This record gives sequence, C-alpha cells and structure tokens, in this order.
Amino acid sequence: MDLSSAVWRKARVSGENGGACVELASVSGLVAVRDSKDPDGGKLLIARGEFRRLAEVLKEL
Repeated sequence: MDLSSAVWRKARVSGENGGACVELASVSGLVAVRDSKDPDGGKLLIARGEFRRLAEVLKEL
C-alpha cells in the first residue's frame, strides 16, 4: 500500500525527547503505525476495529 500521502501524527503520550514514540495515520479503513525515529522503515497496517481492541488491551497493562 502506498503511504506516501499519509498524514502521520505522533501518539499523545509521546514526549518531545525523541524516546520510544509511534506515529499513526488513517488510511482506507486501516490504521498505519510506524516508529517515529525511523519514518522510512517498516509500517504496520491494522484494521480499525482490531486497533481499537489492541488499544483497549494495552490500556489494561
């Protein structure tokens, strides 16, 4: 999938110090996830519903 025109946003809990950050983009019913320190690296594509479930599980940790 071509993500060259995706609008990426940093997670709200990411700090300004460049630590462990992820960026998210909404694309065609999916959520794209990438490492903010390596924007040209690999991306993970997750269906919106599955991403929502993942976020809920992570909140419980």
